[in-house]
Amino acid sequence: MGNLNINPDFENEFSTTMNPLDPQELRRQGHILVDFIADYYQNIEKYPVLSQVQPGYLRQLLPDSAPVKPESIEKILQDLQTDIMPGLTHWQSPNFFAYFQSNGSVANFLGEMLCTGFNVVGFNWVSSPAATELEGIVMDWLAKLLELPNSYQFGCGGGGVIHGSTCEAFVCTLTAAREKMLNKIGRENIGKLVVYASDQTHFSLQKAAKIVGIFPKNIRSIKTAMYNNFELCPSELELAIKLDMDSGLVPLYLCATIGTTSSAAVDPLGPLCKVAKMYKMWVHIDAAYAGSACICPEFRHFLDGVEAANSFSLNAHKWFLTTLDCCCLWVNDPSMLIEALSTDPELLSNEATESKRVVDYKDWQIALSRRFRAIKLWLVLRSHGVDNIRDFIREHVKMAKYFEGLVAMDKRFEVVVRRNFAMVCLRISPFAISNSGTVGEEHVNELNKKLMESVNGSGRVYVTHAVLGGMYVIRFAVGATLTEFRHVSVAWKVIQEHANSLLGTLTF
Repeated sequence: MGNLNINPDFENEFSTTMNPLDPQELRRQGHILVDFIADYYQNIEKYPVLSQVQPGYLRQLLPDSAPVKPESIEKILQDLQTDIMPGLTHWQSPNFFAYFQSNGSVANFLGEMLCTGFNVVGFNWVSSPAATELEGIVMDWLAKLLELPNSYQFGCGGGGVIHGSTCEAFVCTLTAAREKMLNKIGRENIGKLVVYASDQTHFSLQKAAKIVGIFPKNIRSIKTAMYNNFELCPSELELAIKLDMDSGLVPLYLCATIGTTSSAAVDPLGPLCKVAKMYKMWVHIDAAYAGSACICPEFRHFLDGVEAANSFSLNAHKWFLTTLDCCCLWVNDPSMLIEALSTDPELLSNEATESKRVVDYKDWQIALSRRFRAIKLWLVLRSHGVDNIRDFIREHVKMAKYFEGLVAMDKRFEVVVRRNFAMVCLRISPFAISNSGTVGEEHVNELNKKLMESVNGSGRVYVTHAVLGGMYVIRFAVGATLTEFRHVSVAWKVIQEHANSLLGTLTF
C-alpha cells in the first residue's frame, strides 16, 4: 500500500486558529468565572429574591440572531449581569423560603466542575468504569446512612442509581411494575392497571403514569384530611383497591410519600405496605424532600416500614448540599428495572457486560447517555462528613421551629398543620378579620393570597402557597444553604408588615 502524502500547504489552508479547549484559556476564563460566582454569593442578598421582570423582557434586550464573530468572556459576563440577572429568581438566596430548597455547597460546585471537565458518558461499565463503580459505592454509602435494608444494597440483591429527577424515578419504577404485571395478565390488559397515591402526592406521579400508558381515569388520588395531618389512610387505600377489583381492574402501584410538597406530611409506610402487599402491588416510597433528613437518627423512624417497599428515592439536590440534578433511587430487585428498560445493540457489546460482573446503568434509566453525577455526592460526603451534614439539616429544622414559635405569638396568625421537618404552613386566621371568626372561607383565602403576593412583590422574601382542606396557606420552607436565624426573623417581620397593611384596609 502507498503512503498518504499530505501537502503542507493544503494542511495550512484548512487549519484553524480556534482551540475550543485551550488549557490556558480554561485557566484564565475559569478564574474570571469563579470570581464572578463568588461575588454573586457574597452579594446575593442585594437582589430581589423573586424576579420582578415581565414575560418577554429578554427578547427585547437580546439580538435576533447569534453572533457571527466571537465575543470575550468579559463582554459576555457584562451582558449576563445587565440582561440575565434581573430575570433570575435567586434560589440560593438566604431569603428564599419557597417550594422546597435546592441547596448547594462549595464541594458540590467543585464536583460539578469535575463532572463537566471529565465529560464522560458512562452508559455502561466499559465506557467509564470509575463512573459506574463510584456511583454504586456512593449509593451504598447513602443506603447505610439511611439504614435502608441490606436488600437495597449492591451485593445483597439490590442497588442504587442516580437519576435526574423524581419524575424519572417514577417512570422507571412504574415501567418495571407495568412490565411485570403485563407479562402475567397479558399486554392487552394495560387499560386495567391502576396506580394509587394520595391527593397530596407530587403531581409528577400523574405525569409519569400517563407516560407509561396508565389510563388517566385509572390514577387514584385518595382524599386526605386535616384530622390525620393529610396522611394517606391505609383503610381508605384498601377500600379504593377493593372497589377497583370489584370492577375488574388490576391494582399495580402505590406511591407513599415522606414529606409531601403541600405540608410535609408523612404517610404511614408500614400499614400502607401491608395493604399493598396483600394485593401484590409495587410500592414506591417518594422521600424527595425529607429523605435527606432521615440520615439523622431522630428522623429515621419516619422510614419505618421501608423494608416492605420495592423502591425508595430521595432528591439529594434538595437538602443534601448537592445541586441539580441528583435523584437517588434504590430498588430491591434491579432485575425488574433491567428487564423493563434494557437494550443490547451489537454496538455496545463487550466482555465486561457479558461476564455479568458489572452494572450497566443505561439499563436502569430512560436515557442512554448519563452524567458523572456520583462525583458530586462523593465530594460532598468527603468534604463535609456525615456529622456536619446532619448538623446542617438540624439547623434548618431548628430555624423552622423558631419561626413556628414566632407565628404562634401573633394571634392574628395560625399554624395550619403540624410542623414536620423544616416547613411551616401558616395563614392569617379568620379571627384576625372578625372577632367571631365567622367570616367566609373564601374571604380568608383571598386575604392570604394577597398577603403572599404582597410579600413576594417586595423582593425581600419569597414564599409559595398550598391549598389544604380548602384553606389557602402560606408555605414557609427553610433550607437554603446561606439561611441563618436572622433571615428567618427578618422574613417574619416582612410578613407581619404586609399583614398590618392588608388588615388595616379590610372592607369585608
